[in-house]
Amino acid sequence: MNRRTTLLYAAMAAVLLSVALLQSWQLALTILNLCLISAVMALGVNVQWGVAGMFNVGTMGSAAIGGLAVVLVSAPPVRAAWAEGGAGLFSSASILVLTAAVALALWRWLGSRPALRGAAVAAVLFFGFLLAQHWFLPATAAIEAVDAASAGYLGGLGLPVALSWLVGGVFAGLLAWPVGRLTAGLRSDYLAVATFGISEIVLAVLRNEEWLARGVKNVTGLPRPVPYESDLQAAGWVQSLALWLGLPLRDLASILVKLAYTAWFLAVLVVIFWLLERLGRAPWGRMMRAIRDNEEAARAMGKDVARRHLQAFVLGSAIVGIGGAMLVTLDGQFTAGAYQPLRYTFLIWVMVIIGGAGNHRGAVYGAFLIWFVWVQAETAGLWIAGTASALLAPDNPLRAAFEQSPAQLRYVVMGLILVFVMRFAPRGLIPEETPEPQK
Repeated sequence: MNRRTTLLYAAMAAVLLSVALLQSWQLALTILNLCLISAVMALGVNVQWGVAGMFNVGTMGSAAIGGLAVVLVSAPPVRAAWAEGGAGLFSSASILVLTAAVALALWRWLGSRPALRGAAVAAVLFFGFLLAQHWFLPATAAIEAVDAASAGYLGGLGLPVALSWLVGGVFAGLLAWPVGRLTAGLRSDYLAVATFGISEIVLAVLRNEEWLARGVKNVTGLPRPVPYESDLQAAGWVQSLALWLGLPLRDLASILVKLAYTAWFLAVLVVIFWLLERLGRAPWGRMMRAIRDNEEAARAMGKDVARRHLQAFVLGSAIVGIGGAMLVTLDGQFTAGAYQPLRYTFLIWVMVIIGGAGNHRGAVYGAFLIWFVWVQAETAGLWIAGTASALLAPDNPLRAAFEQSPAQLRYVVMGLILVFVMRFAPRGLIPEETPEPQK
């Protein structure tokens, strides 16, 4: 880590510490935890864009799939829903698997007759889909009718929530594989449109298939890997610590819970960062950078560009899925309607661009900086509005603008940061280190 990187990270730590001292420790730890989750997601985008040069704007779908894994893995099962519709879902799933197997067999068997092969496979898929619907629709209707106000879905497996983070990465990677097979060979602009469209399809499914995760009704009360505040307040050692520190018991319990989350998220970030650094220095990382810098030359050297792009796409999506699962765990609820491109695509991309695409340290720093600005810009807007109200006349239109829209200041600040960094540091605040030229 060079001097510039050290100074930037030290400055970020000082800023977070100032928030703790001047505002509150709870707020500083809340920002820190969200910075850590954002850093995980930024590392995933950095693998795809910074290392492989792939312009994926479908990160929102990967994050949502990761969040869904928390519901399916850690939420308690709704046994009444399984009793009402479980058999129907199993029957329709079996038909779909059998249909896929028959279609694959026909595809291979009729390989010498392409026209007949396409028609036969399409017919098998069509009739298999219709047959599966015969069991699927009544089963989902029965599931959604079970205690619709508080359940109406299958629930999960009731396993430890930390396991769902890994499963979230697996889910996002499995979703990315067919998507990558279809789109990884596209030009950057077409790839961006295709991945954005696919992520919108994923979100449409999550919002409308209530039997899966209650759709827009949300799943609340998800388990978490840290103790509850009420349990800590009843613990003797916490009461003694509160007396020793002179803090209210409720505040100390809240701080301890947030610190426990910080430990979990920091451990995940360190592991992913270490693995990516090792991978970047391995032949795979050097080859990906060669493909990114000159794809035609790499192809001429015999490199399988499409396969390597697919690997980077799946790996980056899996990391974003882990971040999505961590975020749902921190929130304690899965809100399908909350996934918006601004938060889960645009901001993550800004983090990578500002921090320094291609440099994992830069991506992590960009995540900390941009999320901090995103959260604190509204507070700064309120301060500016108060100051302007004291200096400007009541009928001044500028004063009315400051008073009515302090939250909009975050968009102005974000745009200014992006413009200034692109003007004076076009490779990011912590740019990718390039090897020394041979003399």
